[in-house]
Amino acid sequence: MSTVVDEVDNGRKTSTWISDFKQLTKIGLSMSVVFSSVAGYLLAVEPEAISIYTIFLLAIGGYFMVGASNAFNQIVERNTDALMKRTKNRPIPAGRMSVRTAMAIAVAFTVFGIFILYSINPKSAFFGAISIFLYTSVYTPLKPVTPLCVFVGAFPGAIPFMLGWVAATNNFGMEAGFLFLIQFFWQFPHFWAIGWLQDEEYKKAGFNMLPMGKKDNGAVRQIILYTILMILVSVSPVLKLTGSFCIHPVTAVLILFLGLSMLYYAVKMLKDHSREMARKLMLSSVLYITVVQVIYVIDKFLH
Repeated sequence: MSTVVDEVDNGRKTSTWISDFKQLTKIGLSMSVVFSSVAGYLLAVEPEAISIYTIFLLAIGGYFMVGASNAFNQIVERNTDALMKRTKNRPIPAGRMSVRTAMAIAVAFTVFGIFILYSINPKSAFFGAISIFLYTSVYTPLKPVTPLCVFVGAFPGAIPFMLGWVAATNNFGMEAGFLFLIQFFWQFPHFWAIGWLQDEEYKKAGFNMLPMGKKDNGAVRQIILYTILMILVSVSPVLKLTGSFCIHPVTAVLILFLGLSMLYYAVKMLKDHSREMARKLMLSSVLYITVVQVIYVIDKFLH
């Protein structure tokens, strides 16, 4: 009987540890980063030149890169995480994982992630390392200091899409730069919508994530501005001024429609400051960046 009980307890412990590991490395966010990286890779290569092995390395290296950043972030913010309802049950503040264990995972992910990306090409490893450094050593410490942390955080957040292009070409040129800008401008409406939703919780931990730290029309106007910039950059490849990265006019219209639907919710927030409107903006931003990347790839393979 005791053997059966021990096996059940061990199974629960294993299940809990796996769940904590997934929370520490934010596997859902990591998968979205992997998706962006693979999309960037597919945009850069001709169909006959696609390497499944390179895609596999990019996916694993990208997961390690983001997992390391998230683990370091949760180590640094373990005390503030304990203050917020949304984060207090994370493995470190909840006491289910030690800082030493989390640090071992973060360091291992960093080493393996950079090594795997380096095996693709040196530039991929360089941008992966830059991403981890900016997120961990600049963005995270700035969160309790200034709302400008969102601007800083937009840099590592914009790397995955263009990382795929760099992995395919070993070159950071105009095309990779435009992929970077698309995801860079997207970061602002997306994370300010989250900041709007979580404003009270963030303030408990001393974080001011909104522009000027206020839920007002000044913040909404900045959301609108960056949404417009995102749309303009997203459709600009139709002008064929972005190197080998170009899109068909029909594709540009589809992307414009998606962007305008996101802009609609941003403009509505000028009169409606509710959490529900902020949630609609946030969900529309997730839909936008996902569908746009898919549309780009489809357009590439239909040309």
